[in-house]
Amino acid sequence: MRTRTTIPRSVIADVEQRVRRLCEDLAAKLQFHGWHHVSFVRDKSVHFADRNGAARDVVEVAALVHDLNYMVRRNSLPTDGEALRRKILFVSGVCLGDIEWIEKIVVEAEMRTRHRDISLEAQALSDADTLFKALPVTPVVLAHKYLQENGITLKELAYKIVGEQVSKADEGYYFYDAEAAATYSKWAETNLLLWQHIVESLDDPCVEELLTKVAS
Repeated sequence: MRTRTTIPRSVIADVEQRVRRLCEDLAAKLQFHGWHHVSFVRDKSVHFADRNGAARDVVEVAALVHDLNYMVRRNSLPTDGEALRRKILFVSGVCLGDIEWIEKIVVEAEMRTRHRDISLEAQALSDADTLFKALPVTPVVLAHKYLQENGITLKELAYKIVGEQVSKADEGYYFYDAEAAATYSKWAETNLLLWQHIVESLDDPCVEELLTKVAS
């Protein structure tokens, strides 16, 4: 069996530079998925990869490019960013085999479709991205930026979060890493309960009228 060659640090640095430049150029449009999000997910992904034995270099690059779809089209899916991801990875010098692997990891880690048995690399990326969503500060400081970036309503976001995330928490794989689950599940539970309550409140006509007045 041929031993795999790790992605050189110089190549990873080139990917980082290209993604960061795009984030900075599109900062006005990427209020939620900008460099602040990418760098957080990259750092945490590497941390989780070191713990679960995943390929650290591949996870790091996957984290850097995992949200490029938001640079292509607002309110989009990871698959919408495939062409841009492949272009950046190729010109940065990532080999074709690793480009295919990274693409698989990004798609596999998507919250909407991920399942209990995804790869270790996708688990590391997923846990980092999920942690960003579960941070206590996210609904307070960043939720409105997500709405503005993606052009959706509060109701649409609330139903999206509850619809995509609650089942993962109920079935025990909101976080894959045991230590992450022990440390951050209380944040996730509070966050998901908040969004469930938001869904409930939006069924009240008076709340709907209130939000309409605030938005006008």
